[in-house]
Amino acid sequence: MLAQQLLNGLVAGSVYAMFSLGFTLIFGVQKLLNLAHAGVFMAGAFIGYYAVVAGLPLWLASILAMLGSGMLAAVVQVTAFRKLRGLTPQQTEFAAIISTIGANLILISIAQRVSNTKVLRFPFGTFPIEFYHVAGLRVSLLQIIIAVVVLVMLASMVWYLFKTPFGRQVRAVAQNERAAMLLGVNPNAVYLQTFFMSGALAGMAGVLIGLSFNSIHFLMGEPYLLKAFVIVVLGGLGSISGCVVAGLIMGMLQTLTVAYLPSGLSDTIIYGLLFVGLLIKPSGLFGSQTVIAGVGRR
Repeated sequence: MLAQQLLNGLVAGSVYAMFSLGFTLIFGVQKLLNLAHAGVFMAGAFIGYYAVVAGLPLWLASILAMLGSGMLAAVVQVTAFRKLRGLTPQQTEFAAIISTIGANLILISIAQRVSNTKVLRFPFGTFPIEFYHVAGLRVSLLQIIIAVVVLVMLASMVWYLFKTPFGRQVRAVAQNERAAMLLGVNPNAVYLQTFFMSGALAGMAGVLIGLSFNSIHFLMGEPYLLKAFVIVVLGGLGSISGCVVAGLIMGMLQTLTVAYLPSGLSDTIIYGLLFVGLLIKPSGLFGSQTVIAGVGRR
């Protein structure tokens, strides 16, 4: 029973990690919180759902959700972030929070109007319901696909950031935007890239969550944004590896608390973990006590 719950928690945590990676990527590069990330996540689930309802296969609907969410995140960057670059750092931080809250509310309002506040569910048969027994564990085909998709996307992002010329530009801007500009790097192009990647990750996470619970709602992004905040802080602001580890821990902890403790204690334990973690190691599991180097660290 314990091994089964740990497996379920690892699968759930992998999705949390993928959603949170987009959140920490923006902070690592631009040092700002993108609170519209929840709305982009929700939009990805909506795009995937309506694409499936329109008759497209699930794999194509998932790709459209990634592309649509990526472009939506890029629009958020242009409209809510680009105009803030001329402000002081203190002004920029506060203005970014306000502007992205506004962008998130716009996305929520549009989704509410489109769905008529209904809970949407993928049509029956969208994904085959199959289970396998491996080493005494009951594993669904959906869990296997989720794990594979998350692993492929995380590996692709790490390869992009650390093995390509474009990734070097991203890390250069994260380290020092002014120095990167002197070397010929266009920060605006870098920010668009990172926001698109962030949105694509969130969009795929939205589809996977929608499939897992077969429930899509215009407010579905808000609880996941809170979890992402806990994951990012515990893992270390701007740390990719810390985000993945903290996401897996979050998934397992939540699954175990729901299985063995009263369900109402789940959020209490999770946010209590954040409090204890900040007391023990304020910089996070993989964070630094000094200035955070953004995505320059794995």
